[in-house]
Amino acid sequence: MHVPTLTGAAAVLALALPLSGGQAAAAPSGDAVRAPAPRVVTYDAGGAAEFKAAVDRGAAIWNESVDSVELRPAAAGQRANIRVLADNGWPRALPTALGSGTVYIGRQAVDQGYDTVRISAHELGHILGLPDRKPGPCSSLMSGSSAGVACRNPYPNAAERSEVEANFGGALTGQAPAVRPDRVIVD
Repeated sequence: MHVPTLTGAAAVLALALPLSGGQAAAAPSGDAVRAPAPRVVTYDAGGAAEFKAAVDRGAAIWNESVDSVELRPAAAGQRANIRVLADNGWPRALPTALGSGTVYIGRQAVDQGYDTVRISAHELGHILGLPDRKPGPCSSLMSGSSAGVACRNPYPNAAERSEVEANFGGALTGQAPAVRPDRVIVD
């Protein structure tokens, strides 16, 4: 009687099947697909005055919400992609490119009762390529002031998160958002 001899991959599979309860187990591979590292976008909240903590929280909310971009405070002496300033006007953003520009945290909206963290996250959303979506519900971060003074939601909804993921993952798909440089977006 002839007994076949198993070699190579067949021998490994024959040994692995009984050990794994009849199911083949894949070995880890050095060729495993890894998610691309997020694009790091730095910000300088040194000019945000009394709103610095709100800006830091708004950036942290985006970091908790998306994987393709990470907002980090700029290191000392480093030129930041985003400059955040406080002034007495209405909140606004001036994107210069995707992930770059200037954000103004306007005291006028704060004096009227709008939430500073929501304002910060909203204006950072413009720098991340999102437009205003007015009028809109409180569940939409990009609805901005149209959601009303009582709205305290600083979190982007699923569609907004998805859009930012696509904006910063666009290098993989060949798509990029339509960012209009030097156009002021006033909430």
